[in-house]
Amino acid sequence: MLTVSGIVMFVLMYLNIFSVHDFFVGQMKIWMTLMMVAAMAIVMMLFMGKMYKNKRLNRGIIIGSAVAFALCLFLVRSQRTVGDESWLRAMIPHHSIAILTSTRAQLEDEEVKALAEKIAQDQRSEIDQMTELLEKLKKD
Repeated sequence: MLTVSGIVMFVLMYLNIFSVHDFFVGQMKIWMTLMMVAAMAIVMMLFMGKMYKNKRLNRGIIIGSAVAFALCLFLVRSQRTVGDESWLRAMIPHHSIAILTSTRAQLEDEEVKALAEKIAQDQRSEIDQMTELLEKLKKD
């Protein structure tokens, strides 16, 4: 159940990108998914632990999940495992989200609209640049 939930959570995190062309699997989304699954396992065990008779196993699941959560949180916050390619793969969907929110928001103020249009243009340009860099890195 946790595996299926994790896959669903991972996919759901990408539903707010502007274009499917901006879909790139990145480490940060994986670490965030694992962190959410670990938190969910702890919550499930705290609410439903009495369903399972093996208290030692229950404690092991909670402790293991807490360790997994802490490790993933460290990886997300420290960015220790993020290199050039991984950074690009994380930033492209991030910029795509900015395009979606900037182009689809129901804005009324002219200054806010102008800012949103500029953000959308800048983000698209940066996505194009990042995509080119990603292709260049793959060739090297």
